[in-house]
Amino acid sequence: MSEPTGKPTPEEHVGQDDAVSQPQQSTEAADQPETSEMDQLRAQLAAAQDEAAKAKEVYLRLAADMENLRRRTQEDVAKAHKFAIEGFAESLLPVRDTLEMALTVENQTFEALKEGVSATLRQLEAAFDRNKVKLMNPVGEKFDPNQHQAVAMVPGNSVEPPVAANHVVAVLQKGYLLNERVLRPALVSVAQ
Repeated sequence: MSEPTGKPTPEEHVGQDDAVSQPQQSTEAADQPETSEMDQLRAQLAAAQDEAAKAKEVYLRLAADMENLRRRTQEDVAKAHKFAIEGFAESLLPVRDTLEMALTVENQTFEALKEGVSATLRQLEAAFDRNKVKLMNPVGEKFDPNQHQAVAMVPGNSVEPPVAANHVVAVLQKGYLLNERVLRPALVSVAQ
């Protein structure tokens, strides 16, 4: 046998390399699970980022759609306000035409004029009916401050036939309803 020189023999050196390489192999084996776990986490992160990007795109599209809807709604409301009376105005045009024609006739007789005014009044009433404008003539009805405006109080027994207290005796100016809403209250005299 040879004396120990402090240097490892080739056989010992091989053993030492194996000893040194074993911890490296175990470290590499430990690194592999970490690497596969990191790869999984990276894949999950990429999937989450893709999902977030898709959700953001959907959100931006919905926000744009809502803005367009809001703008269109505002335009529709503005048009509705602007042209709300279009139907009513169209139904009044024949009334105006009839009145203009009546003024062009020369040597008008009283009977012809009266007939023309009656025909014009019928056209106006038809226009009111088409547009839900209803006449209020509340004679004999109980006074309703929501639909009537009292301008005079008279004793109930002073009119024929006698009228109960708080009932309309006379209408000084007829009232009108538009779709059951008071357009103009009737000016009335009320029994005391």
